Amino acid sequence: MVDEARAAQHIQEALRVLGDLGMPRAQRNERSALCLLALLDLTPDKPWAAATDPLMGITPIMDWARRHFDKHYAPNTRETFRRQTMHQFVQAGIAAYNPDQPDRPVNSPYAVYQIEPACLNALRTMGTDLYANQLAQFLAIQGTLAARHAMPRSLRMVPLRATPGAEVLLSPGKHSALIKALCEEFGPRFVPGGELVYAGDTGKKWGYCNEILLAALGVTAGGHGKMPDVMIYDPQRRWLILAEAVTSHGPVDAKRRHELDALFGGSGAGLVFVSAFPDRRTFNKYQEAISWESEVWIADHPGHLIHFDGTRFLGPYPRP
Repeated sequence: MVDEARAAQHIQEALRVLGDLGMPRAQRNERSALCLLALLDLTPDKPWAAATDPLMGITPIMDWARRHFDKHYAPNTRETFRRQTMHQFVQAGIAAYNPDQPDRPVNSPYAVYQIEPACLNALRTMGTDLYANQLAQFLAIQGTLAARHAMPRSLRMVPLRATPGAEVLLSPGKHSALIKALCEEFGPRFVPGGELVYAGDTGKKWGYCNEILLAALGVTAGGHGKMPDVMIYDPQRRWLILAEAVTSHGPVDAKRRHELDALFGGSGAGLVFVSAFPDRRTFNKYQEAISWESEVWIADHPGHLIHFDGTRFLGPYPRP
């Protein structure tokens, strides 16, 4: 059973700490206080000196708050925790993101956070005469910590050549690597002279978008969830290639094809639907769902296509 008085005291102390750490007003609230306490595993019965540094994901943090502080949050508030508290903790150098596996994809369900060691040392002195001095020492290096966290993440970004002389950085992960391969391996082979219209990104949502070309095609940019992962325009044949990068879900099945038809049917360009896979093993998981009259491209066999087009391509190949 939760000791309500001690729980309320811990939350108030955590709110004070967030102010001492210089967090903006938007992050000085009960949700953020509970996140800080969870990162320290500071249950109501523990003093600040007993704080530790467990690795914790968003859902475990929410479960921890419910179990130890009787604070209940709906499952659909996970993004609020991530975007409105934990993201700012990482930016401020208070917490590290995926310290156990820095190259973990941004959309991984296994993402975790951990209190920064220098911050932990300072917060263990909360309520003592040492606190002011320890806090000052942490704040002196806080900016350096934030920059240190940001630098390796930037180095892990996946570069994408969008237009001649321009480069876009996509969030790290298998999905972004496949998007890059679609643009730089599939495009030159099967859409020579094509123009990249759009490339999605799991981190920023919109990695690259040529809105002028998109408008010229008679298409209004929709929500990120509606757009395919990659769009390439073939000006010679007036084709618009709509490709989905499939690493864990999302091939062009009958439902998705209908959605893309509705979204891009007014463009005036011929629509070509492509499901892209990193390898045959991934393709085999989804082949029964793939829509007829669409194409399949497998990145580790980049020179070939698989046509789900009935008898359209029936015929002999030239003999050697």
